[in-house]
Amino acid sequence: MSFRIIRVRRALVGAGLALLLSACAQPWQNYQAGADASTLIARLGPPREVYDLPSGGKRLMWPTQPLGETTTAADIDAAGKIVTVRQVLEDNEFYKAQIGTWTKKDVLVNFGRPVETSYFPLMKREVWTYRYMEANVWYMMYSFYFDDQGILRLTQKTPDPLHDPDRRNMF
Repeated sequence: MSFRIIRVRRALVGAGLALLLSACAQPWQNYQAGADASTLIARLGPPREVYDLPSGGKRLMWPTQPLGETTTAADIDAAGKIVTVRQVLEDNEFYKAQIGTWTKKDVLVNFGRPVETSYFPLMKREVWTYRYMEANVWYMMYSFYFDDQGILRLTQKTPDPLHDPDRRNMF
């Protein structure tokens, strides 16, 4: 085979790979700040959750819970333009939560509705839990513990038992 044919084949393979990867773009990718929010809604459909932001804008959310691990969140300014679009169920976002300062409302607006809630009477803590993938590899659960006044007092991450082959038969 000539060198020229090899180069052409490599170029075709590279172009095919680039096309394949672009088809795998996540819902929170490929949006430009300043674009009209209608472009986002046309692609993702109506948001399942909408929250008011202090800036006068809105946060639109498309969760994949209860069995999914992502929530696409779009911040829209008061004029209906996209400010940001991102995946909020990930470590970098969870670590923004401030113990002793954040409330249930802060967690709700930042992460959407939890996949499950529970109450531990001995601890006097309500717990909201979210499914997510850590580093796009490990299935995890992230939990927020609130006191009786609704103030965040503790966070915790644990493996997701839904994806643990040793524990699947326990549920």
